[in-house]
Amino acid sequence: MPRRLVTTVFLLCLFPLAALAQAPPADLDAWVARAMTTFNVPGVAVAIVKDGQVVHAKGYGVRRLGDPAPVDDRTLFGIASNSKAFTAAALAILVDEKKLAWDDPVSQHIPSFQMYDPYVSRELTVRDTLSHRSGLGLGAGDLLFWPDTNVSRNEVVAAARFIRPASSFRSRYAYNNLMFVVAGQVIAAVSGMSWDDFIRQRIFAPLGMDSSRISSVGLGPSDNVASPHSAGWRLQGELKPIPPTRDDTWAAAAGIKSNLRDLAKWVSVQLARGKIDDTRRLFSESVANDMWQVTTPNRVTNPPAPLAGIKPNFAGYGLGWELRDYRGRTIVSHTGGLTGMVTLVRLIPSEQLGIVVLTNQEEGGAFNAIAYHIVDAYLGAPPTDWIAAYRQVRDDRLKKANDEEQKQAAARNRDSRPSLPLEAYAGEYVDTWYGGTSLAAENGRLVLRMARTPAAVADLEHWQYNTFKAVFRDPTIPDAFVTFALDETGKIETMRMVATSELADFSFDYHDLLFRPVPKPAVRQ
Repeated sequence: MPRRLVTTVFLLCLFPLAALAQAPPADLDAWVARAMTTFNVPGVAVAIVKDGQVVHAKGYGVRRLGDPAPVDDRTLFGIASNSKAFTAAALAILVDEKKLAWDDPVSQHIPSFQMYDPYVSRELTVRDTLSHRSGLGLGAGDLLFWPDTNVSRNEVVAAARFIRPASSFRSRYAYNNLMFVVAGQVIAAVSGMSWDDFIRQRIFAPLGMDSSRISSVGLGPSDNVASPHSAGWRLQGELKPIPPTRDDTWAAAAGIKSNLRDLAKWVSVQLARGKIDDTRRLFSESVANDMWQVTTPNRVTNPPAPLAGIKPNFAGYGLGWELRDYRGRTIVSHTGGLTGMVTLVRLIPSEQLGIVVLTNQEEGGAFNAIAYHIVDAYLGAPPTDWIAAYRQVRDDRLKKANDEEQKQAAARNRDSRPSLPLEAYAGEYVDTWYGGTSLAAENGRLVLRMARTPAAVADLEHWQYNTFKAVFRDPTIPDAFVTFALDETGKIETMRMVATSELADFSFDYHDLLFRPVPKPAVRQ
């Protein structure tokens, strides 16, 4: 045996393959700890896959404030919109099997499917459902399933016909969850099994993602699961554990629960372009390329000054994946956000590098600061204090929002009065796609209850003229202005809502609602 080969074999015996892959940053533990302190995150889990090997998979902090149980590599987190890539992969499998094509019209597989515009109803394709170019506005339809509602998947799909478009079809990018619910129902129609079963049997099982699951139902305090935490929608209250989001209805957009061990397998097969091992594939390289091609371009804008270093040369969305560049490399990534929990998956294919960061708090500054620190270390880039940068961006955003709210308050006409007595505003209202909402006069004020969203109960305070401010009793639901328009006879014609602050998550798409009063039954004399 040649001397060089003997030496190589000897080294391989001394060091396992995982150890030969490039190690994670030496200061990673300290960096994560600082990020957790800066952004007040109780628990974080970080995995790094490099050159086909898991070189880091570690939990930090606790699963739930007030409980010493630690986060580890088996702790389940809701990965939210990182589920979208699983839906895309499920459709890719069906494309490989020639059971559908990316450019099949959705109506070919769901004949009852309709959008507001008949042309879009006819032309919207499977590819369109995965690429945020349907013409619907940012977050349009999200109030059908978030916060928790009693709406079914079929009802979500049926309601799409009542949502007015915000732009012409395929003209621009607007992030939208509802279309992924539609995509999930296409999978069910074509495969003959539910989206949930397809993901379990065709993705989780072959990858050995044994801990991953779709629903939070059945998970209890004794399970190794991270609790979401929230300080309220303004991020200014006390951080507390909150109940998990019930995301079964929109599972194809945001419903998967997973951990580092399983997601490292998912990241590895993505970096291998669908290859599981020497004999098996999850999907072909051809459809892998389809998912990572820009389908919907995004306009490149200047980020806030502290984040100038992340400005890309291109940005877009593929099929279930966000695409951009950083320091000359293509980045394939996605983030995910639920109430009280945000996550990140980031891939750099040219470096065979994959990063997973899971957190049980609502701020994205922590996962971004951790991920960019890891990327810079592997690229040999000059060090940047991403923790300080993201903290500055957060603080500036909070200050700007608070300043705007103060301007709103200063411009308010406090001397104005409603046009009608409070009792005249009370009654039942209906929006064509969301459904019903009621207003009741209770103890000298109006109380709003959104029928399909049990948690959406708000006390209305008169703001000015015929506008009231709805302060929701659940502190995770953003406040809204509620404005009434009267007809020429002085009767209420419409009721509209809009978030009071730019801090409100886009999924609280109040502005898409147009409520009309339900006529009261005539009283018999």
